[in-house]
Amino acid sequence: MARNGFNAPGAASVGSYSHAVEVDGFLYLSGQTPLDPPSSALVVGSISDQTRQCFANLLAVLETAGLTGDHVIKCNTYLVDMNDFAEYDAVYRTFFAEPFPARTTVQVAGLPMGAHIEIEMIAHR
Repeated sequence: MARNGFNAPGAASVGSYSHAVEVDGFLYLSGQTPLDPPSSALVVGSISDQTRQCFANLLAVLETAGLTGDHVIKCNTYLVDMNDFAEYDAVYRTFFAEPFPARTTVQVAGLPMGAHIEIEMIAHR
């Protein structure tokens, strides 16, 4: 199995991983927290602000691989507080059109650097 890795220029990473790996036309994107790429600092603000930054980071990775949000088939979202779901979902809807990608959203005890959200995706070429 050939594994082709992608890293978005200027995107921040916390740990040893590729931003995405492609196998057989499927692009598996690593989870992105709301890190501001130029500073590598966590975006401080509402869950809407943090969600928008996660998507900006993910879209940069998709672009590096020559794909767009239209290629996304599945999103997994990790929220520290499930009470943030409605606000997160409102932002999510601005990045996709119907039919929306499949999605799983779970509450977690904590995320890297104190983030309140992390999103990962699977896309298909």
